[in-house]
Amino acid sequence: MKNTLSNNNQIEVVSTFSELVNLHFQGNKNAICWSRNLIGDFKEIVEKLHLKENITEVSVEDLLALQLSEKGHLAREIILSDLQRLTDFGASPSLNLLKSYERDEELDFISTDVYSYHIDRSPIEADTFLCTYHGPASDILPHDQVEKMILVPEIREKLKKLHDGSEAEFEAFLEDNFFDLHYQPKPDAKPVNLGSGHLWRLAVDHPMQQVLPCVHRAPAEKEGEYRLLLIC
Repeated sequence: MKNTLSNNNQIEVVSTFSELVNLHFQGNKNAICWSRNLIGDFKEIVEKLHLKENITEVSVEDLLALQLSEKGHLAREIILSDLQRLTDFGASPSLNLLKSYERDEELDFISTDVYSYHIDRSPIEADTFLCTYHGPASDILPHDQVEKMILVPEIREKLKKLHDGSEAEFEAFLEDNFFDLHYQPKPDAKPVNLGSGHLWRLAVDHPMQQVLPCVHRAPAEKEGEYRLLLIC
């Protein structure tokens, strides 16, 4: 997978955590991947954790309380190390056991849930970090393979009817309801799957950002299979 990622002009592949957090986004590159082939039984950890709701945050204490095999122990040490690295860096990582995210089914012509291609936005300088240890992983697309949903004429017209207000207030309405963050893939789009075990840093839309934010989406979950995801 590393060779495939290296050939993608959206992605910078690195081999250390230091490179992951210190490299600058530039040009078309808005995703940085610390490519890893992790050793350990992450499925065992998933099977021994308890899902309390569709998204359950897993604490360090929850992890340490698990009775694990040798391979499960190796997997736990990797997760704990990742959490500590990111915390020391100044981020606020969260480990989630996921059955599913909430779906936005209110409108049939546009969606604002995480299963729709979208960007992240922040009022302060920040990046999105994520790593899927088990289960399906997210997809990303470059901006030349997507179209902003609010610029699609038929969608824009329907949103104007929904807004039913002045033209001057329309753009604020789009932003307030997060419609402006979502994209639809073009017919020839070729998503890149982020895979398991790799730690990613994705560009976010914020006032200091020098590149276009990374367009991504959450995967559709497989029936009966949970995801174990680090995100911040």
